[in-house]
Amino acid sequence: MTSSTRPARIGIGMIGYAFMGAAHSQAWRTAHRVFDVPLEPDMVALCGRDRDKTEAAAGKLGWRVAESQWRRVIDRDDVDVIDICTPGDTHAEIAIAALEAGKHVLCEKPLANSVEEAVAMTEAADRAQAAGVRSMVAFNYRRVPALALARKLVADGRLGTIRHVRAQYLQDWILDPEFPLVWRLDREKAGSGALGDIGAHIIDLAQFLTGSRITGVSGLTETFITERPLVGSASGERGTVTVDDAALFHARFDSGAIGSFEATRLAGGRKNSMRIELNGSLGSLAFDFESMNELSFHDHTDDPATAGFRRILVTEPTHPYLSAWWPPGHALGYEHSFTHEVYDFLTAIAGGHDPEPSFADGLQVQRVLAAVETSAAANSVWTAIGEPR
Repeated sequence: MTSSTRPARIGIGMIGYAFMGAAHSQAWRTAHRVFDVPLEPDMVALCGRDRDKTEAAAGKLGWRVAESQWRRVIDRDDVDVIDICTPGDTHAEIAIAALEAGKHVLCEKPLANSVEEAVAMTEAADRAQAAGVRSMVAFNYRRVPALALARKLVADGRLGTIRHVRAQYLQDWILDPEFPLVWRLDREKAGSGALGDIGAHIIDLAQFLTGSRITGVSGLTETFITERPLVGSASGERGTVTVDDAALFHARFDSGAIGSFEATRLAGGRKNSMRIELNGSLGSLAFDFESMNELSFHDHTDDPATAGFRRILVTEPTHPYLSAWWPPGHALGYEHSFTHEVYDFLTAIAGGHDPEPSFADGLQVQRVLAAVETSAAANSVWTAIGEPR
């Protein structure tokens, strides 16, 4: 490719370099090498509070410059996009400042730690949109090809009227009581526990796949391990866990469907089992992320003598995103969902249209999270979701 035919450059500044920072960096490095994108990411600056660790991460992950103050990244003339991969307590301040500076924003989920913060972020996104500045929440599972195919089946009417949604997100990474008190177990930094960290994903997916919104919930949360060792404590000092270990809730959708949801980080043997099943008047589908290249689909209109769930191996070039990847049967992995996310985000920016999910979509998820907590605190009383935007 000659310099005259190369896509235009777009400068990226990323705040945060840990787990999500590494996943996003992989996507920024890869998207334009796999897809024909109209903009080529230039990985300008990586920011973290620890200067030495940030410099090491920048070198490893492919960033040109390391910064220790996020405002300096926003102020750079060669940065056009701010990618926020920090704990939830910093999302609102960084995102609003970036949008007001005219930078496009990609923000990790959940959007914020409270409805109030999410409202402020969404209002800032609305103001920035008028000037052509785009924003998106990083619900990466929407970009898993099997789930994108599931959305198409629903949109095409293959399931008919959706009646039931069953969603679970099961992990076991804090099953050990001696696992340290990391930031995800601190309400001030994380906002909530399993509910917001992984429950946000299945809330967004349920609304994305069905095309309808949750209107009310009845919830239950529990913290089973209330104290854990402090990070780096040599004396064995312990601190209080201030978030939930597990959350359950029932829900109603504006379409008339009902749903059940479960999120836990104490499900022994489940590493990243995000499951969702939809039952409709004409068909059903089911997905489990631990078999992420497969979608189960049942057509109720088939002859009962031979009807049943069929296994769809979602690796064909006609399936969402897959024309850019490998031959059929060659499976994709977790990191590819982030590459697809960046591809969609860049395409929207270049095309002058708003990407999805929007900050307004993130706010809707935040309202559901808040309603579940309100319900749980009131002995599972039925709680309506706040007014949609």
